[in-house]
Amino acid sequence: MKKHKKDNEIKTIFLPQPTSSDLRGKQSVRATFKLTGKAIHAINIVSVHLGIKQKSLFDHLIEDKQCLKLIAGEMKNQAFSKLTRIQKTYVLSRRTLSSLDQTAKKFNAPRDALVEYSIQRLIPVIAVEKEKHRNRKLILNEMTKYLEHGEKILKKSEKLLGKNDPVYCKFQSVIAACEKAYNNIESFIEKGEIIEKY
Repeated sequence: MKKHKKDNEIKTIFLPQPTSSDLRGKQSVRATFKLTGKAIHAINIVSVHLGIKQKSLFDHLIEDKQCLKLIAGEMKNQAFSKLTRIQKTYVLSRRTLSSLDQTAKKFNAPRDALVEYSIQRLIPVIAVEKEKHRNRKLILNEMTKYLEHGEKILKKSEKLLGKNDPVYCKFQSVIAACEKAYNNIESFIEKGEIIEKY
């Protein structure tokens, strides 16, 4: 007599299995660097403004071995050593730190300088976001006028039709939705003010 598999049994799916080194590479570690105030400010701004964890930014910037090799090959150690730098500790993945250490050793380049110049890759992102922020403020200004005009129409419809009229009720819900969207946009723009300080 054949045994039937139970319906609630989990079927085996053959997938590539992670290695222990893959899993360890994702572990978080702390690393201290001496960076310029401008670099520290840049990483903070991009992290806050775009809502990306600093660890993720470092992973993106430093795990890109091609860029790291280009930076190491072009770097001028004398110029970097003259910069005023501040000691700062960040959380990175073990893999990112390993990539950084390997490149620094291979090219005989200061680790701090590799991080500094890697962070400079964020400057064009900041410039684009700064311009977007200015444009968002312009849009918000136009929305303010739009909402003020809508509120005048709502008052006029209340006067002409009364609060129980279906047209008044529908328009009131439109204005309420606009006000909610306006408040959300205003809040988003206020959070983005940090980018103007760069």
